[in-house]
Amino acid sequence: MLVPGKKLQVFSIKEIPARQNEEKKTVWVKAGTAWVNRDGSLNVYLDVLPLEGKLHVREALDDKRAESSNSRAAPANGSQAQEADLADSMGGH
Repeated sequence: MLVPGKKLQVFSIKEIPARQNEEKKTVWVKAGTAWVNRDGSLNVYLDVLPLEGKLHVREALDDKRAESSNSRAAPANGSQAQEADLADSMGGH
């Protein structure tokens, strides 16, 4: 959700071609951060330039972890599963 002042993470995603008898892989590299402005637009601050021209912006992992730890006392809402999916999609980074 784009909430003013919210910190987002920016990733460059590189696809690695499949080798013989292997699946295609992707590598996620942290490329910078983004901040949501009051009007819903984003300011993006890059530390690296994407080689393939693709950037992926998502909620900061620190924010996800804080929400997950706060929701542990409450009934499960799927946030822990989403965090696990996030870690899997990022190759465990």
